Amino acid sequence: MDETVAAVDIGGTKIAGALVDRRGRLTAPCRLPTRAAGDAGGVLAAVTGVLDRLAAGPGWAAVRAVGIGSAGPVDVAKGAVSPVNIPAWRDFPLVEAVQRHLEGLPGSGRPVVLTGDGPAMAAAEHWQGAARGFRNALCMVVSTGVGGGLVLDGRLYPGPSGNAGHIGHISVDLDGEPCPCGSRGCVEVLASGPAIARRALRQGWRPADPDRADAGAVAEAARAGDPVALAGFARAARALAAGIAATATLVELDVAVVGGGVAGAGEILFDPLREALHSYAVLPFVRQLELRPARLGTDAGLVGAAAAAAQALRLDGWS
Repeated sequence: MDETVAAVDIGGTKIAGALVDRRGRLTAPCRLPTRAAGDAGGVLAAVTGVLDRLAAGPGWAAVRAVGIGSAGPVDVAKGAVSPVNIPAWRDFPLVEAVQRHLEGLPGSGRPVVLTGDGPAMAAAEHWQGAARGFRNALCMVVSTGVGGGLVLDGRLYPGPSGNAGHIGHISVDLDGEPCPCGSRGCVEVLASGPAIARRALRQGWRPADPDRADAGAVAEAARAGDPVALAGFARAARALAAGIAATATLVELDVAVVGGGVAGAGEILFDPLREALHSYAVLPFVRQLELRPARLGTDAGLVGAAAAAAQALRLDGWS
């Protein structure tokens, strides 16, 4: 039986799980609601519930490791997580808790590897997606927040705490709006989905459906030629381009991959993003930087959690 990694993807609304093989294929997918407003034990119960479902299937015997991708911040050295969108988990010892639960499942003793959701997405896109074949990549998620991860010299680089590549909290407007992180003018407060919708509403845009004042509705308006909606995406694109160019200047990237719900706007985002990147990435060693849309979609978290775990444990055949 081909060896697999049991992958768990922890987000604010759902906890997903699957077995991932060496070709990036998912089997036995399952999910449970996060219940992020509940207590810490309730959220953990959803994680262990997903693992129990995976362990109950015939593929569990081939599992070599458990890879967990979590919304952050994370602290991989401590095995702890403090997801912004899960208030009950602050410095929560997730790896220890999962290891303790695994002791009661068949074939205990499997290692557990924690990865932030941004680095997990980067691992996935580098292994099976739009960054495949590139030595140096920034992979970004632009959605409710803006996150990312780095691949440097062909390997995932999560950094000592597991948060390297968190491009959403690069400040690109020194006099800009306050950011929940405590800084000001961060990429996230300019380019996230809520930021796009918030600015469009302030500028006079009104959604056709009053109950759907989100970035997706702004994108629809932009496709129809609404000037406020178009300007909102252009502004978000400039913020993203400034962050990408700054990162590329620091570490000499070959490619930047952009995914997430806001990237689903397609060329409404990517056209002004390419134009803005051409203006910001001007030094000779960053001019050739490629910009690509992500390929793996909602599977990226699971594929990336497995890929990051396999790479950390140096499993054979996972590259």
